[in-house]
Amino acid sequence: MQTYPRIIQRFVASIIFAISILPGIQGAQAASNPVHITTSFYPMYIAALNITKGVPGIELRNLTKPMSGCLHDYSITTDDMKQLSNTDIFVVNGAGMESFLDKVVKQLPKVKIVTASNGIELIKGAEGNNPHVWVSVSLHIKQIQNIASQLALADPLHAKEYSRNAAAYVTKLEKLRSDMHKGLQGLKTRDIITFHEAFPYFAKEFGLNIAAVIEREPGSEPNAKELAETISLVRKAKVKALFAEPQYPAKAAQTIARDTGARLYLLDPAVTGQMKDDAYIKTMRNNLGELQKALK
Repeated sequence: MQTYPRIIQRFVASIIFAISILPGIQGAQAASNPVHITTSFYPMYIAALNITKGVPGIELRNLTKPMSGCLHDYSITTDDMKQLSNTDIFVVNGAGMESFLDKVVKQLPKVKIVTASNGIELIKGAEGNNPHVWVSVSLHIKQIQNIASQLALADPLHAKEYSRNAAAYVTKLEKLRSDMHKGLQGLKTRDIITFHEAFPYFAKEFGLNIAAVIEREPGSEPNAKELAETISLVRKAKVKALFAEPQYPAKAAQTIARDTGARLYLLDPAVTGQMKDDAYIKTMRNNLGELQKALK
């Protein structure tokens, strides 16, 4: 007859063995049942890339081309719908950015939608709500938290990993925000003119004044009257900093700079770039440098 100590030893050994093989079992389950996550466009991809980092069984893809910029008038294609039909979770910015979202919801009801801008107070623009929420670091932090919590509901098996990764990324974003606020203290002027309406949230967060918008939508060049009015405004306001965007031609901005003597700089709304987890942070730090050059 076995003694109790021997039985207890075997029981403990069996528990240790079970614990040791559990990660392998979970990994095998993840490999056989991967979670397919698709993001609508670049800033949502970078956000999801950080939140899903190292999570087993996650297959992350971006719907639109990395260089497509904002999705204002993007027409979803047959290939896009085919890709989404094989997706479990679709991560979107929301706030009206994805004009095709109703079509996706209607035709693909099984796809779970994760909306990054839920609960965020939106700024009203000329065409309705301004969707460029992620350009504000503080609001992007809320987006990260929204995505993580909604992913946890859609995929509870990985809820802890999503939460842990989101917290780690938020810490980095909080450091970025602090550095940007410090770096923008004591500016000589806070008046800027931007390329299109991508920066109201950014300006609100960092105390900048957008004196004028050269083009309200990318690719919609101002007409002769609008251009003349902007040139007049720049001269009257004595605004010396024009900010174009690297994603779009800056012909109108160059004309205004030439006719007013204002200098042309770049502000990047983080809608294109490298598909790397630190890309958003690098873009915002570059924006900080441009603002310091222009306004100090």
